[in-house]
Amino acid sequence: MNILTLEDIRKTLGAKTVFSSVTLGMEDQERVGLIGINGTGKTTLLSIIAGLTEPDGGKLTMRKGLRVCYLPQNPVFDPGISVLENVSAFIHGKEEHWNTDGEALAMLQRFGIDDPACSPRLLSGGQRKRAALAASILTPCDLLILDEPTNHLDHDMIEWLQNWLEHFKGALLLVTHDRYFLDEVTETIWEIDRKNVYRYEGNYEIYLTRKQERLNFALAAERKMAALYKQDLAWMMRGARARSTKQKAHIQRFEALRDRDQIIEERNVAISSLSTRMGNKTLELYDISKAFDGKTLFRDFTYTFLKTDRVGLIGPNGCGKSTLLKIMMGELTPDTGHVEVGQTIQFGYFGQENRLPSNDARVIDTVKDVAEYIRTKEGLVSASSMCERFLFDAEAQYAPVGKLSGGEKRRLYLLLVLMASPNVLILDEPTNDLDIQTLQILEDYLDSFAGTVITVSHDRYFLDRVVNRIFSFEADGLLLQSEGGYEEYREHKLSRSGKASRQEISQPSRTDHAEKASHKSSGKPRQESVKKRLSYLEQKEYDEIEGLIDALTRRSEELAAQMAENATSYTKLSELSKEKDAVDAELETKIERFIELQELVDSLK
Repeated sequence: MNILTLEDIRKTLGAKTVFSSVTLGMEDQERVGLIGINGTGKTTLLSIIAGLTEPDGGKLTMRKGLRVCYLPQNPVFDPGISVLENVSAFIHGKEEHWNTDGEALAMLQRFGIDDPACSPRLLSGGQRKRAALAASILTPCDLLILDEPTNHLDHDMIEWLQNWLEHFKGALLLVTHDRYFLDEVTETIWEIDRKNVYRYEGNYEIYLTRKQERLNFALAAERKMAALYKQDLAWMMRGARARSTKQKAHIQRFEALRDRDQIIEERNVAISSLSTRMGNKTLELYDISKAFDGKTLFRDFTYTFLKTDRVGLIGPNGCGKSTLLKIMMGELTPDTGHVEVGQTIQFGYFGQENRLPSNDARVIDTVKDVAEYIRTKEGLVSASSMCERFLFDAEAQYAPVGKLSGGEKRRLYLLLVLMASPNVLILDEPTNDLDIQTLQILEDYLDSFAGTVITVSHDRYFLDRVVNRIFSFEADGLLLQSEGGYEEYREHKLSRSGKASRQEISQPSRTDHAEKASHKSSGKPRQESVKKRLSYLEQKEYDEIEGLIDALTRRSEELAAQMAENATSYTKLSELSKEKDAVDAELETKIERFIELQELVDSLK
């Protein structure tokens, strides 16, 4: 059953057309993820659907009696009453919630608001967002609209919210950069692209495949139209005259092709890896400790960062992650211990708060204040060219910074940090307010970054994609080291908790093992020795098998292409089909063997 319909929705903000003609529908209990580059109008579309913004044209139709709850990107609180009173006042349908204050208090505490009786003025931006999220969750509704709900949530909160939304009975429309979150809670993707909105059935993973299919089709059609336009242009240049109905139609076709909205390859935030040369000494921490108001954030932390380190810091909100970053950069002094920084170290800091100049400054001038030219692998690149790579076209470059959307300001801030060519890149919640496309290119940039990366992030996908070591803040103030990304950390954490519980119940003590070892005459068989490493042949096979898999995959694709080219020749097609079946069978065998070897390698760690 349809709960809302958008018909030919149009919207212009200033001189910028946000939507040209949007027609969409949403079903009861449907779960929709809205994505798009920052500045394309995601928040505007949510606000139109929530009834807070009027479109310039078109029609929004909703089912009679539809209850809508909207979590904005930047919620506003009444400063004259407490946080708890704000949340309780926000919750509608009190007849269904006889103990609104009690529920609100419990939900606020779940989201890390320890003093709900305080004034909203005392809350940080992240705390205000979490308090508003608590209110949205408790508000009875048929359609829940969430704008960046995962921002400022720690990992446990994100997983709790993900589970809650999976059991939510109403329809859901949300904007989020968290790709794992999108995969788990959505079944439809709406993508805003060049003033239009495209609908894809399936979650984010399926969307990626179907979007590429759409782009391939559109680009193929564009190439055909471009070739036709070239022919028509040559015809016109020969001095065509509208002497007949046929010639008039030909001229009209030429003009339609000339004036069409051309499909171009999708623009990406592309930048070569830029960094300043780093000496032998990097960043070294010795027995670092820090406490605030009698609470120990971390203690006895010693670590020497390597040139190629990709380190993630995780932990609940308020545990001291940002504080540790500031100590590394010398902005704060530790209570105990000391920090040593190499002479060649140049920090690049991408923090939670945008450090941008006054709102009157133009985008291009802001970039030029950092560097008018930068040296990349391709040679010198101008500030204007770098702006283009970061999706600021010629018009946007001369716009005041204050006119940019929140996400565009984050993108500009990121550009300024990278243009300074740091060799130690410190990223404090880099995924907040950045669109998915920018995140993908940032991740690709970090792959080739010739320096150290230290990041605080609650984005599980980003951590899995970027880091190779994680330090987690534990309750006792110690930092626990885990190799790999977030999924490996999660497995290690589950393994530790499971091992501890099993040891308490059934594991024998070291003394028991020693006693058993001493009774060799007991007649019990000797325990087999634990395997310490791969054999020579297993190691050789493990080193070579991925290359074999790649080669077989390429051969299978080549045979599939040849089969398509020889579709009319039964004999040739039969030969190619047999060869492809054999290659595919061998490929499947190699993949199964690779999985076996990988499990063996993992068990030896």
